[in-house]
Amino acid sequence: MGQQAKHRVTTYLQWAMLGMVPVAVGVRYLVPDAALLLFVASALGIIPLAGLMGHATETLAHRLGSGIGGILNATFGNAAELIIAVVALRAGQVEMVKASLTGSIIGNILFVLGAAMLVGGIGRRRQTFNAQAAGTAASMMLLAVAALILPTFFHLMVRNETIEGIQQLSAGIAVVLLVTYLLGLVFTLKTHKHLYTEADEVVEDSPAPSSSAGAVTTLVIATVLIAVLSEYLVASAEHAGKALNLSNTFIGVMVIAVVGNAAEHSTAVLVAWKDKMNLAITIAVESSRQIALFVAPVLVLLGLAFNQPMTLEFSLLEVAAVGVAVLIVNSIAQDGESNWLEGAMLLAMYLILGIAFYFLP
Repeated sequence: MGQQAKHRVTTYLQWAMLGMVPVAVGVRYLVPDAALLLFVASALGIIPLAGLMGHATETLAHRLGSGIGGILNATFGNAAELIIAVVALRAGQVEMVKASLTGSIIGNILFVLGAAMLVGGIGRRRQTFNAQAAGTAASMMLLAVAALILPTFFHLMVRNETIEGIQQLSAGIAVVLLVTYLLGLVFTLKTHKHLYTEADEVVEDSPAPSSSAGAVTTLVIATVLIAVLSEYLVASAEHAGKALNLSNTFIGVMVIAVVGNAAEHSTAVLVAWKDKMNLAITIAVESSRQIALFVAPVLVLLGLAFNQPMTLEFSLLEVAAVGVAVLIVNSIAQDGESNWLEGAMLLAMYLILGIAFYFLP
């Protein structure tokens, strides 16, 4: 199939899923008790909008140059997920927000990277990638794991500590993580940008809009629509969970996290299939790093502004899940090579964690 034909198929699929936007609005106002249908329609509507937002951001980044464009791309890389999380945080769904953060991290490292290695490894003995770039991102993820572990164990050791105390501790850690994230941007975009040359390539399957104005318009419209659908998604999540006999934690980890990053997930698998494992690794690991070092700290600080108890204190299972995922990706990144069996093992670990979260009360 030619490039133009592939682009047409992708466009048709996007427009088909965008049809879920009016469906979700109609369900919201015409069938107020159909929570499960509203949840599904909202989730399906967000997926193509997240893809359009990512494409518009990449277009602006390409037109503004590697410096400003790189910062823009890094900042808006997980914009859809951030919007969903902010809406949920304002609604007081703090545990769901934490679950979605956990799901995004393990989803990118285990599910996306695993699928990319499995698909890319079909018919090939091995694929190679820049071990130094992947190792740097994975090492920064270890810092994020420590940031999750410390508030959790601090609360276990000091049981009489109030939520205000844990929130202040989390806010301090959040500031450190944001500074580290900014230093990582300097490393990626300035001092060591040669390590990420392939990741800066524009995927030829996605033609850019004709102008920056078109990209900005797309970005604004997609942001507004995602915000609207996120309201419906969060409002119906609890009722949908009861209808499906699923906990809010499972919905956050295994459903909402996938919805916000679905377009990015498909891109990673596609480039791995084309034997561009360097780019696939960058998409998966860098997205997880952005969630841990940027999105999570921002949400902690917004929790203070919204007067919501958003902290970096996660459940023991969430901490264990993130810790295991990061240790695995550190192990894989050391040799700069991957194969289909490593991808299958990452997917197996993701399924094991999914089963554990399913049975979590």
